[in-house]
Amino acid sequence: MSSINNVNVYGLEESIAASGYPMATQTMQLEDLEYCNEKDYGRAKKLAKTAIGSGHDQFLTSIIVQFDLTFPLKAWVELQRYHFIDFCSSMSTMHRIINMDIDKYCNKYVSENIKSILRAYILEYKENSTEENFRKVIYNIPSGFEYTARLTTNYRQLKTIYSQRKNHRLPDWKMFCEWIETLPHSEYITGDK
Repeated sequence: MSSINNVNVYGLEESIAASGYPMATQTMQLEDLEYCNEKDYGRAKKLAKTAIGSGHDQFLTSIIVQFDLTFPLKAWVELQRYHFIDFCSSMSTMHRIINMDIDKYCNKYVSENIKSILRAYILEYKENSTEENFRKVIYNIPSGFEYTARLTTNYRQLKTIYSQRKNHRLPDWKMFCEWIETLPHSEYITGDK
């Protein structure tokens, strides 16, 4: 089942304070500001609610989020369309599929028939390790096969993802968007209070 673990958020307060730089009338450093007062939070909330792509929410880009995400292949393909998700590291089907427990990594929507076919291709490869047999394994991994990756992104990208995926048909995306709502000051992402 999809999951999110080991979450870290970096630069939240610094970015909220720095959201005031565009209207500063003199050169400032963060240490010169009264750090994250009510005015900063109010301004940041207002800027965060601006339209995606307007550029007024730029400060969200420097609020960094790192986490471990377990998703099915179908959702990974959709996630990769976002340009500000960096894969730090991930499980490798290319290197490890032959040794993986297929039942453990397939979600409940993968049929027994599909899993049996994949197991048969893995067995065929183990008995005759040709490139052709390996391709049969790799190209028959089902969309419901789940693996984990460590990711880095930012609040601005999560704002885009949230707006596009909160009502998605895949339950994995709904779970992801519910997790976004638990982040500190998630209202900067979701627009909610």
